[in-house]
Amino acid sequence: MTDLLPIRRALISVSDKTGLSPLARALAETGAEILSTGGSARALREAGIAVTEVSAHTGFPEILDGRVKTLVPHIHGGLLGRRDLPKHVAEMAAHGIPPIDLVAVNLYPFEATVAAGADFGNSVEQIDIGGPALIRAAAKNHDFVAVLTDPAQYESFLAAFAAEGGTRLALRRGLAAAAFARTAAYDAAIAAWFADQEGTEFPRHLTIAGALRQTLRYGENPHQRAAFYATDTRPGLATARQVQGKELSYNNLADTDAALACVAEFAHPSVVIVKHANPCGVATAASLADAWDAALRCDPVSAFGGIVALNRPLDEATAERIAAIFSEVIVAPDATDAARAVLARKKNLRLLLTGGLPDPAAPARTFRSLGGGFLVQTADTGRVTAADLRTVTRRTPTEAERADLLFAFRVCKHVKSNAIVYARGGATVGIGAGQMSRVDSARIAAWKAAEHAGAQGSVAASDAFFPFPDGLEAVIAAGATAVIQPGGSLRDTEVIAAADAAGIAMVFTGMRHFRH
Repeated sequence: MTDLLPIRRALISVSDKTGLSPLARALAETGAEILSTGGSARALREAGIAVTEVSAHTGFPEILDGRVKTLVPHIHGGLLGRRDLPKHVAEMAAHGIPPIDLVAVNLYPFEATVAAGADFGNSVEQIDIGGPALIRAAAKNHDFVAVLTDPAQYESFLAAFAAEGGTRLALRRGLAAAAFARTAAYDAAIAAWFADQEGTEFPRHLTIAGALRQTLRYGENPHQRAAFYATDTRPGLATARQVQGKELSYNNLADTDAALACVAEFAHPSVVIVKHANPCGVATAASLADAWDAALRCDPVSAFGGIVALNRPLDEATAERIAAIFSEVIVAPDATDAARAVLARKKNLRLLLTGGLPDPAAPARTFRSLGGGFLVQTADTGRVTAADLRTVTRRTPTEAERADLLFAFRVCKHVKSNAIVYARGGATVGIGAGQMSRVDSARIAAWKAAEHAGAQGSVAASDAFFPFPDGLEAVIAAGATAVIQPGGSLRDTEVIAAADAAGIAMVFTGMRHFRH
């Protein structure tokens, strides 16, 4: 028995009618009968393609406002009957059920409906029932039936169909795999939406689905394979358009995401430079160009080969400054034509335009793989404001110190723990990241600062409390005049006493920002 099968009868019922007419016309020209429903049938007739309504084929009308159209034995028997089993063939003949050789179905646009802000009732009406049933039936019986679930498949399918005069098993099996992935993703979207509607933060069965955005050259290291999957359409890397530059790597994407999340925290023109997932320079200023200069001053050595994120459209003046050093990626909501022309001189530099910024307060989940499973948590959307600060020392911070404290603590949220950040005038001057000891983080940040403007007269932020006074003493020795930290240590009184002895101001936030 050959695995090459003709298409004598095709069922076409699509929400997205892209490419519908060329697909149906190519099938009809080979003599295939086209079965269809509702809007798809109307579109085919208007294109001059002969079509048989499913209700005429089955002898059963559409009922319940179209909720039941294809959920009948004449359709599913034609899809699920095995042509190599005499019993199946005989039963199909006895009940007058002709075989269906191709199904082209794409589903009601549930995901797009929810993304557009539809209410509960309208969202429920966009949950497709007949479509997934058709797809799964055809995919299960892929030995005999081909199934198309995406207009993007039509061109390659038609090319193979024309070349072979039918469909090969390998093609049908590949289409079946894509079909089951599509229905799984569709159900995952529905399950996630229902969980959100019910306020179920961690459902008993958590389903995650993503659409392949791109395969990558390799993962963190050349011997690892990697790909980028998009899970939603909120502004960010999933919406980014690469204007120029080399292919993005796994590490590029991870670092760019970290930079974009950090820069989105700030309302004024801001620049974040990231290296190996940690900010090495962050600043806010009256203009992007000034913010770039201030961010670069924090650690110009680490900034070489870094990722640059901006929270405003990139302008020509800022582009000229950034182009003066080597950067891997620049990401911004947009860029002027003049800025693009400047960066075009650096053909390997990747320029990503996202069309917007991620909302740092938007509810989301983060995931981390473990052996045999994964951890899930709500995203760190916590934000400390001036009203949250509690002064615990005799000296109260000045208004300038208070502004810098809030800025530094917001940066701290995006630095790997243990994290210490020194800041002055709306810009970081030293960052200590990812050390096992908070004292070491304070000293490294001070050492980084001493290479340039120094930490004298700066403020310091710690992502978690100081368990002993020694960490605070390292910050004081670096020249900080005010400190922000969560508080909550058993030795808070000792730490406060050390701050008072040095005459510095210290505020507690009541919120920590571990980032592991």
